[in-house]
Amino acid sequence: MAAAKLFFDKAIGANGAPDQVAMDKSGANKAAIDVINAGRDVPILARQVAYLKNIVEPDHGAIKRVTKPMLNFKSLRSAGSVLAGIELIHMTRKGQFTIDGAETMSFADQFSALAGVIRPV
Repeated sequence: MAAAKLFFDKAIGANGAPDQVAMDKSGANKAAIDVINAGRDVPILARQVAYLKNIVEPDHGAIKRVTKPMLNFKSLRSAGSVLAGIELIHMTRKGQFTIDGAETMSFADQFSALAGVIRPV
């Protein structure tokens, strides 16, 4: 429970207090939120439903499908760069990251615009 409380304290300190937290059926996480709520005027709602976290999980499959043929990365820096690019492409496709004029641009053109490169037509 102490580790979970430290995690929540650090996350709240860095990002602010959330209105609600979705977690699995872990007793330590629930106990940590209860301790944090004891000192708050407006409590954080703890939602302990197993399937709520499953919305994010399918995204990992697409990344694994791209990175598996690469076998290994030579450095942590190259892994971070490649994974950031893959995530950016997926976010662009899902409409989670947009730039001005994105409605008329292809995904490749949006990606190139982020790098400051104008692709020839």
